Amino acid sequence: MTANLKLTANDRAELFGDFDPDEHAAEAERRWGDSPAWAEATRPTSSFTKEDWKCFMAEAGDISARMEEAMRSGAPADGDQAMDLAEEHRAHITRWCYTCTYEIHRGLGDMYVSDARFTTAIDRTAPGLAAYYQAAISANATRNNP
Repeated sequence: MTANLKLTANDRAELFGDFDPDEHAAEAERRWGDSPAWAEATRPTSSFTKEDWKCFMAEAGDISARMEEAMRSGAPADGDQAMDLAEEHRAHITRWCYTCTYEIHRGLGDMYVSDARFTTAIDRTAPGLAAYYQAAISANATRNNP
């Protein structure tokens, strides 16, 4: 299984740098490949164009930059500002990829701190951002789906 990206090698390098979507897609398929959620999750991104990926990543980057700003300003992860950003993050995933329920989103947040690859990538911009994201996602899930 690959990420089914319809991109040239140059486009992949431009969009993802040293991140290999195929490697991660193969791992995800091994873990969740038999589930209906996996089928739903892979359908939209398999038809993304380079421009779709640029828009997706720009939106994700904007949310992440604002989450970093909230963390640096001292806003609590369980405060409205961070939880609202976590909600934007969840809605972004739902809009572009798959239905991201609060339960699924909480699992993603947990993965951000339990999988060193995610933690390293997220914390590259600001140490502690992965844990801040996880706490904001968890608080938002509790706020919206107690």
